Amino acid sequence: MQQLMEAPSLENTQSGAGGSESLRGLSETEAQARLLAEGPNELPRSSRRTPFRIALEVIREPMLALLLGGGVVYLLLGNLEEALILLAFGTMSIGITIIQETRTERVLEALRDLTSPRALVIRGGERKRIAGREVVRGDLVVLGEGDRVPADARLLESRDLQSDESLLTGESVPVRKIAAGEAPPLTEHRPGGDDLPFLFSGSLIVRGSGIGEVLATGPRSEIGKIGHSLSSMEAEPPRLQAQMRRVVRIFAMVGGAVSVASVLLYGLLRGGWLDAVLAGIALGMSMLPEEFPVVLTIFLAMGAWRISQARVLTRRAAAIETLGSATILCTDKTGTLTENRMTVAELRLEDGRRLRPASNPETDLPAAFADLVETGVLASAQVPFDPMEIAFHKLRRERLSKHKGGLDRPNWELVHAYPLRPGLLAMSNVWRSTGGGGNLLVAAKGAPEAIAALCHLSAREMMVLQGLVEAMAAEGLRVLGVARAFHRGSDLPDNQHDFQFEFLGLVGLTDPLRARVPEAVSDCRSAGIKVMMITGDYPATAKVIARQAGLDAESIVTGSEMQALGDDELALRVKTATVFARIMPEQKLRIVSALKSSGEIVAMTGDGVNDAPSLKAANIGIAMGGRGTDVAREASSIVLLDDDFGSIVKAVRLGRRIFDNLRKAIGFIFAVHVPIAGLSLLPLLFGLPILFGPIHIAFLEMVIDPVCSLVFEAESEEDDVMRRPPRNPDSPLFSGALIGWGLIQGIVAFALLAGIYIVALRQGMAENEVRALMFFSLVLTIAGLIFVNRSFSASILTALNRPNRSLMIVVVAVASMLAGTLLWPFATSLFRFGPLHLDDLAMTFAAGFVVLAGLELLKPLWRERLKA
Repeated sequence: MQQLMEAPSLENTQSGAGGSESLRGLSETEAQARLLAEGPNELPRSSRRTPFRIALEVIREPMLALLLGGGVVYLLLGNLEEALILLAFGTMSIGITIIQETRTERVLEALRDLTSPRALVIRGGERKRIAGREVVRGDLVVLGEGDRVPADARLLESRDLQSDESLLTGESVPVRKIAAGEAPPLTEHRPGGDDLPFLFSGSLIVRGSGIGEVLATGPRSEIGKIGHSLSSMEAEPPRLQAQMRRVVRIFAMVGGAVSVASVLLYGLLRGGWLDAVLAGIALGMSMLPEEFPVVLTIFLAMGAWRISQARVLTRRAAAIETLGSATILCTDKTGTLTENRMTVAELRLEDGRRLRPASNPETDLPAAFADLVETGVLASAQVPFDPMEIAFHKLRRERLSKHKGGLDRPNWELVHAYPLRPGLLAMSNVWRSTGGGGNLLVAAKGAPEAIAALCHLSAREMMVLQGLVEAMAAEGLRVLGVARAFHRGSDLPDNQHDFQFEFLGLVGLTDPLRARVPEAVSDCRSAGIKVMMITGDYPATAKVIARQAGLDAESIVTGSEMQALGDDELALRVKTATVFARIMPEQKLRIVSALKSSGEIVAMTGDGVNDAPSLKAANIGIAMGGRGTDVAREASSIVLLDDDFGSIVKAVRLGRRIFDNLRKAIGFIFAVHVPIAGLSLLPLLFGLPILFGPIHIAFLEMVIDPVCSLVFEAESEEDDVMRRPPRNPDSPLFSGALIGWGLIQGIVAFALLAGIYIVALRQGMAENEVRALMFFSLVLTIAGLIFVNRSFSASILTALNRPNRSLMIVVVAVASMLAGTLLWPFATSLFRFGPLHLDDLAMTFAAGFVVLAGLELLKPLWRERLKA
């Protein structure tokens, strides 16, 4: 009787013939020398963005730099209050961005730490466990089931070793490995493919054990090469920020010219050049939209925070802006559309009967099918790592609760295992009953043709079996055969062929589609987003998954077909194709490039190292955070922490909502600049008392506008947000319709306020009282404009039914600030306000209501243009 064969312990792994006792590995001195010479075994990473670096990036925004610079200028002029207000709000906007971006960097560092493996190496003839970053070229690494390979290596010894290389190849099916001495010469050195002697950094050992000699570490490994190639690729510049800078520059030039002209006009007509400078500064501030970059920063930072609540991490907040314009979503299959875990999808008996376990999930399997599954479990490892064996065990736990016999019975023990061999793709486990009788149970599973050979099926039976296998494979299933034999006596044959096997049936396994994928694909289609599947798997499997997901699978482009296409031909082909199969990583990059050259805005999802170049090349790179690699996360702009494909739709929906609400906020700010600038310019042109100084304008623009803009940021989405095509990313932030609508709002508000101003002067009100009256009227008019702009597609009555806590907070805050400026002596003196009576306050409220009612009547005339 041969010894009980268990999964080997890493600490006590013994070699076979010519075993590992003779392997001494590097000495500690040699290892340390190589570590110093070649560097640690780490992937290339971009330098960490510190809070100071993030602050410098924010300050480089032109209008924010101008805002802080303006505060310094006022400080030099002796206007301490104005300087402090400007500096305070500039500092606050920087703080918001630093907090959000720093939090994102911390989460990424935590994800990186979680994926850092440790390694068991042989040094100086002794085994020791070290940090993965300390592994060097030439080290001997000891590997067993469940180990993550720390570096690229050549196998010196292999005992039934299988490796999951899906992080590199994208495919979840493990591949067999053999020792270098058994491999043919000139063996190809690349991930994927059975019976090769090479292991690759980041792959997972799912069966067996072995010892490998490290060939490459860090940036010289296959993972490292892909990571290094990313450094030469430029990420997409944020389009919204570029448009915002252009708008700000135009406003700055116009505002600067008008300010200079007003200073000259005031000085020449009235004298008092110091007052002229102050009036010019106030007018310039009223026309310069310094709140634009602040509002954009707040929207994107708050948007990143909101989307993080749905387990979606934005590495760069500006990436959210592009989601709303995405026209193509390129997705990997394994781990993205599918769950990256094998599941038993179909059972077929020798007589042709079949059963799909998912059809009746709450019932135990019938006896014949239970024997098939039970034998498959007995042919698997007791503690499985192989995805297919995990599927067998899972099905047995869930559906064989009443079945008698099996692995968990105390009167059975494993006495021998026949591993897979290149010449026979089947494995067998031999079990002995401890209850006596001497009977041995032999359970086998493997490739259907190998199991058929063990069972010595006739030619006719082989033809029938081949038909069943082809039918199951056409449904995208990976098919295994299962057989059983009984043996008497303690002597076991050297070869599995010497058992009298009985063929039990076939088991079809699949990597199941994620539950929310069909709904997510449907939502993308209704939103005008084309979903394309790009996979390294076979066309038959890709077609099945595509159909389950709701994709058009009629036209499939394979990697070999694509290799024959030139760039121009590929650009035409990608316009009609939906599914790409047997695609290599460099071909994924070609597909993304071809789509972008056709004017598409491409979002690319993925989790493996093989996805990283295309993630970075895409307009929006979306990485999976749960099982994704460091390289994929570093290359992406958005990380799905829950690896849920459905979260992409949430992100797209939020991206569109953010852009809609940003347009509302920008349009609102543009509208309020008209009455603010008008009331600053009107006294200069007609020789009337100056209403507002720099402190008033700073208060309005750096308190009222950003705070009110928070209302728009919190607005819920429009009803048609996912029923309209993607927006054109090149369309200007200020469209003609938006500018026109903003001008109409501003002109109506200014005309009403100018009328109140003239009437107040004619009634002989004191200058301080007029200033207070106009300031209050202007603020309440601005509040009315908030309600007008809450929705482009709905009336104010519909908008009022939408919950918005920020709106109530803003209303209370504005009322409190107005009360403070009127009742607090220091504020009254600072703003140079006089007292207001009840009839004056009633007029200010009436002004806000009239503007609101009038513009609501005009809104239907502009609704369709604004929606377009």
